[in-house]
Amino acid sequence: MVQRVVTLAAVTGAHGVTGEVRLKLFGEGVESLRRFRVFNDGALALVKLREDGKGGAIARFAEIADRNAAEALRGSVLTVPREMLPPAGEGEYYHADLLGLRVTTTSGQPLGSVVAVENFGAGDVVEIERMNGKRFMVPMTAEAVPEWDELCLQVADGFHDD
Repeated sequence: MVQRVVTLAAVTGAHGVTGEVRLKLFGEGVESLRRFRVFNDGALALVKLREDGKGGAIARFAEIADRNAAEALRGSVLTVPREMLPPAGEGEYYHADLLGLRVTTTSGQPLGSVVAVENFGAGDVVEIERMNGKRFMVPMTAEAVPEWDELCLQVADGFHDD
């Protein structure tokens, strides 16, 4: 079985000359990273982490000693194994858990599979790819997606075309 990983942040560039990096956070603040000490299958060991005052973070990793090494990380992502994350609460989900899910209508007709989860500011939207390759989007709301579990996401009538 393939180990699933979850992306928690992306390196946006160097910060200063001593090897620190700027991070774009994908979780809920710097605390979502603080519980982890290693990232990317042990390739990066976190030494120091602080908020940047702009919704991101500044981090220092043991393996990054100077600005050139920090710049080389630009565009890299910080991942952890999915099983290291705390369980999602009732009605909550991790985007990684939705990706690849089979999608049906509430009456059980197959629609395709989840290929992306986006958030354009008004809440999460799942992108579904049909068997013919065409894609459509559905808001991740109780009205549009009344049920989902680890195997299937159900889309209500009116939120898909047949």
